[in-house]
Amino acid sequence: MALIVQKYGGTSVGSVERIGAVADRILKCHQDGHQLIVVVSAMSGETNRLIGLARALTSQPSPRELDVLVSTGEQVSMALLTMALHSRGIDALSLKGSQVAITTDSVHSKARIQSIDDRRLRAELDQGKVVVVAGFQGVDQNGETTTLGRGGSDTSAVALAAAVNAQECQIYTDVDGVYTTDPRVVDGAQRLDRITFEEMLEMASMGSKVLQLRSVEFAGKYQVPLRVLSSFKEGPGTLIKMDEDDVMEAPTIAGIAFNRDEAKLTVIGVPDTPGIAYQILGPVGEANIEVDVILQNVGDEGKTDFTFTVSRNDLEKAEVILESRIAELGALEWRSDSKIAKVSVVGVGMRSHAGVAANMFKALADVGVNIQMISTSEIKISVIIEEKFLELAVRTLHSAFGLDAVEAGDAGD
Repeated sequence: MALIVQKYGGTSVGSVERIGAVADRILKCHQDGHQLIVVVSAMSGETNRLIGLARALTSQPSPRELDVLVSTGEQVSMALLTMALHSRGIDALSLKGSQVAITTDSVHSKARIQSIDDRRLRAELDQGKVVVVAGFQGVDQNGETTTLGRGGSDTSAVALAAAVNAQECQIYTDVDGVYTTDPRVVDGAQRLDRITFEEMLEMASMGSKVLQLRSVEFAGKYQVPLRVLSSFKEGPGTLIKMDEDDVMEAPTIAGIAFNRDEAKLTVIGVPDTPGIAYQILGPVGEANIEVDVILQNVGDEGKTDFTFTVSRNDLEKAEVILESRIAELGALEWRSDSKIAKVSVVGVGMRSHAGVAANMFKALADVGVNIQMISTSEIKISVIIEEKFLELAVRTLHSAFGLDAVEAGDAGD
């Protein structure tokens, strides 16, 4: 008998029929003798509907009241699923984040979990109950309802799994695992049987939408084995786990990630002096704009060009900052480009295999894709390119690194 945490996303509980199908899946797992904590998201589209209602009343809804409002979406899902379990003869109980005692900080709409009191969870499990928990929400030290941000139910599930020392945290979604790249872009994309936390963290941060980035960080920190599974078809899914033996035999590249949500800003002709990078990026950071890739050219006659990328949603805000500071910086001008994208190759095998960057750059050059910027880490190489070449680049790199030929089960074994 194992203690398992299962999480079902909005698509998985998007209708009464789908909630019934989830209840059937839980019934089978329960009959196999496992103890279960089930975390649910709001029904698909419900959070957006609730936010729309708030926006219809005011352009700036109170963050506190907005959290109170949107947290009800998960509560609807947990109550309906618990009723479905009761109808199948399962002793089940639904709990809100506050009832579980998921304590967070007081930052509304993007709170971070500080602690979980697992005493009630364990007491209910010891009585043979399936515990259904509303994801995405918690409570601060003052008893105020908080939410964890978009995709926060993944984080809820991982945090609960860590708190109760679950054998596995299973994330059920509308895909049957983690793929070498997006199957909608590359027909030959293959499901991976397993992937390391490090690789999944890079894939998530580079644009893969299978798991929320914070949940992967949390799972890696507390060594919670994660498995991504489909709610709609049977299969082993993808196991995300740190196993040093597997790392030694891992393929060079696990996958190709990409992100269309990129914009580039260049400050031209700034003084090539100590502290100029801070003078440019300091105000950007103070405006809560996250900077991604950074490039500073070699100085020429005391001047240099400085380029950085931000989320496309933050471009307008960053442009306003640069425009207001161009004279103070002593720069000639600034430019922006929102028609770029980022493509990354990711794999722990890069640590022991030379030539990955050269192979990547040659493959792109052979199909006429120009590289504008480059960023690297120990297990990742990212390039900024024109957005119009994105899908060509992804398909090219997927083939160049032999991922089209990967058979399900080879990766990571």
